[in-house]
Amino acid sequence: MAPGPRREERAPNTPSRPDRKRWYGSSTTLLTAVLAAVLVYLVLFPIVRLVLLALQDGGANLARAVGTPALGRTLLTTLLLAVVSVVMAAVLGTALAWLAMRLPVRHRWAAVLPLLPIVLPPIASISAFGFLLAPRSGLVNDLLRSLPMFSGYTAATGGPINVYSFGWIVAITGLYLTSFMFVFIRAGLARVGPQVVEAARSSGATPRRAFLTVVLPLLRPSLTYGGAICLLLGLSQFTAPLILGGNNNVRVLTTEVYYFVNLNEYGLASALSMPLLVLGTALVLGQRGLLANSKRFASDAGKGVQSGGRASGWALPGLAVYGLLTVVVPILTLLVVSLSPFWTGHVDVSTFTLRNFTETLGMPAARTAVRTSLLASVAGVLLALPIGYLAAEVIYRRRGGRALSALVDFVVGLPLGIPAVVFGLGFLYFYSQPGLQLYGTPWIIVLLYVTLMLPYSVRLQLTARLSLGDSFEAAARSSGAGVFRTHLRIVVPMMRSSVAGAAALMFVLLSHEFTASVFVRSVRTQVMGTQLYDFWSTGTASKVAVMGIVMCLITAVGVALAARAGSGTLEKL
Repeated sequence: MAPGPRREERAPNTPSRPDRKRWYGSSTTLLTAVLAAVLVYLVLFPIVRLVLLALQDGGANLARAVGTPALGRTLLTTLLLAVVSVVMAAVLGTALAWLAMRLPVRHRWAAVLPLLPIVLPPIASISAFGFLLAPRSGLVNDLLRSLPMFSGYTAATGGPINVYSFGWIVAITGLYLTSFMFVFIRAGLARVGPQVVEAARSSGATPRRAFLTVVLPLLRPSLTYGGAICLLLGLSQFTAPLILGGNNNVRVLTTEVYYFVNLNEYGLASALSMPLLVLGTALVLGQRGLLANSKRFASDAGKGVQSGGRASGWALPGLAVYGLLTVVVPILTLLVVSLSPFWTGHVDVSTFTLRNFTETLGMPAARTAVRTSLLASVAGVLLALPIGYLAAEVIYRRRGGRALSALVDFVVGLPLGIPAVVFGLGFLYFYSQPGLQLYGTPWIIVLLYVTLMLPYSVRLQLTARLSLGDSFEAAARSSGAGVFRTHLRIVVPMMRSSVAGAAALMFVLLSHEFTASVFVRSVRTQVMGTQLYDFWSTGTASKVAVMGIVMCLITAVGVALAARAGSGTLEKL
């Protein structure tokens, strides 16, 4: 009798293929649930405690906040700052995006110039504008007073420009927000394509008419979405009003929150932060509605602007002027102040010295701030990368089912929408409670940095994951490789340029983080931004400039590493 076909022999304790699949599915759900729990603890717990603090005793803190003196004026100032600066940013951002599309081929590198203010340390650039435009000791005012038309102004009376006024705070904020509007408008122009403009031009329309009647209506979604994000950024502006608004009592909602924190009035501070929390959460929910299809989200990511139609001779000069005003001039100003023995607003090259660098960097407080900032930034990146990779995998594969993956997607997006002021206050209150007392240690800064970087870590790695596709992973799995081996040996190495770029850019953002750090810093735990603010508060201009130069140098190294890691990393950020 001929033998029948041999059955596959299996060890008694080895699970069958359906059993292995069932075990893998249950273990994946468990790991996804653990990841979701970690993310909820990092992101939601501090915010929830803050909300409960605002609502405790039947909403007594909210009632006290409503009765705060001059609250109406503060809210009006906050709204005007946001609206006017966003309008300014929309106009400038649209113009810069249009010019970037008209760059000649040999000058395409200049399209990155409007992005550089995003990575320049805000507190350093704002303090530089203070040195430039201060009424009495500003370099620009010193030059203007030498002109006949401004002869009525003196160093004693100050002027003609007062950087501490509300108008100049709005102008500086608008210049900063222009970079963000540029990102959205340029992406919208890339989707419109040059053929639309060329069709209008061939029909007899002038360039101006083609832009106003054809291009601008097609940019409405980009303007709406970019404007909403910039409006939230304008409402949550903190650094410029704090640094420049104190002299003329320009107070906005974020500075009021910080003011009450310094008075240990955490209840009032939490109540005043609730409008920012509600607006930020609404923005995240709206974004998820627009980007509910992750494939659609990824289809535009990574697309370069290949051609913008006819080149314009105004493109390079226009972009260069913006880069000069927002990047080059502030850095040169900090350098001049740092080399001057005493800053009076007048430049004397013959007196330049490096003594300010040796004295400032020789201070234990300054050295400790630099070391803490670098170590906390590196630790934040090293923790945010693997957490972000796992979260990106959950979102990409919808691990654990729709509910868990949607929860992960929502939670990791919150730090991008909720202002850093709210997170700083939430972490300060949450980690000052009995049993969770991390305040005064570097660990609270590390946890804060990890939380703030989650959206960047997830989105940059998710974009790379979507671009990679499934074919390589499927080939490895069919060859017998397990899940972890496939990711460690195949997926992660093929994403190394994107991961390296994400790491470098997150390091840049963390190394000059100030807004949230100023809430959780202590006398023993300072970072570079908070130490610079302390120098500014004591009026030591040279030390402010030196710390600003150090922050800019570290930023330059991080940006160079990000650019080397892969093309388009700044645009993806």
